[in-house]
Order: sequence, then C-alpha cells, then structure tokens
Amino acid sequence: MTIKLYGINLSNYYAILKAIMLEKGMDFEEVEVKPNQDQDYLTQSPMGKVPCIETEQGFLTETGVIIDYIDALGEGPGFYPENPFAKAKVQELMRHIELYIELPARRLYGEVFFDRPAQAGEKEAVRKLLERGFASLGTLASFDPWLAGERITYADFYFRFTVSLATVVCRKALDWDAYNDVPNLRPLMERLNQRESVQRVMADQAA
Repeated sequence: MTIKLYGINLSNYYAILKAIMLEKGMDFEEVEVKPNQDQDYLTQSPMGKVPCIETEQGFLTETGVIIDYIDALGEGPGFYPENPFAKAKVQELMRHIELYIELPARRLYGEVFFDRPAQAGEKEAVRKLLERGFASLGTLASFDPWLAGERITYADFYFRFTVSLATVVCRKALDWDAYNDVPNLRPLMERLNQRESVQRVMADQAA
C-alpha cells in the first residue's frame, strides 16, 4: 500500500514530512484535509491535527512519531546518526525547535496570518521566549554546516519549516529581523533552500 499523507501544504509540519519523504524517494499519495473541520478525519486523527499518515496497519499522527516510523522503514537515505547519543542529540534539537521556537511564535500567528490582533502583553512575552529559544538553539546546535554537524538530519527539516515561520512572526509582529540578526539562521536556511525537496514543497505552497 502506498502511504497516504493527509494535510495541507500550508501546514509547516505537513511540509516537514513531505520534504523528508521526497528526500527518501518514497512513493506516497497526498490527501488534502482541513484540520479541525472535516468530521470524518477525526477517526484518523482524533485531535483533528495535520499531518497524519495512513499505512497498511492503520493511521499515525504526530510529526515526530511519523518521522521515526518512516525512518524505521529503511527506505532511501537515513537522516539519523547511527550513534545512539548523536541520534538523541538530533531528537533533542527537533524537540527544542518545536517547544521553544515554534510554539511561542504560534501564539502570534493570529495577528500575523489571520488579522487577529494579539492581546496586551502577548508580544512582549513571546519576544522574551523567542530570544531565549534562539539563544539556547545556538548553544545546542553546531551549524557546521548543518544543524547537528557534518550531515543533514531530520532536525534540519524541522528547522527549515518552523524557524522560517518564526522569523516571519518576529519581523511582522515584533519588528525584529531575527532572520538576519540571530547568528547562523540565514546561512543554514539558504543552504536548505537549495535542496530539491524543499524547493518542491515551497512551489506547492505557493501554488
């Protein structure tokens, strides 16, 4: 059975999985669904979140879980190091980006993308969280040349499709050019943008 990838191209987590599956040369089918709107979809993703995949055995949700499943299938190149500690460091980076950069930035998505002004004090709170998140990412990551070192890993795809949105939030809601001001962000983003998989995802998002 061809894996079915449920979601929408504008979802950053959907984009992460799509780029990874393209990198691996996997055969998959995209199925567009609207998160939290399609009642039938709740039988597949009970929280109504995207992405979700359908396999021969059933459905899987949560991006990190799906990445581990796809990696375990062994198709195409692997983007985890073989060393257990090095693998854990990549997973640490992924979790860090999600919890301390993507989630704080998401608090201002309403203002930036949906014309819903943030509540008083919210911008200041998010700014402090993002400053700390970016600073600690600078401590955890090597950026030499990829996030975790010499080889591209799953963490880089997390970085490309979540940190990019966070920098848009910084620019539009916080008047902060984090993309250029935070060390190492721009060079890695530009390096990732050269990859065919990322370009394909970006083209589909634009369309």
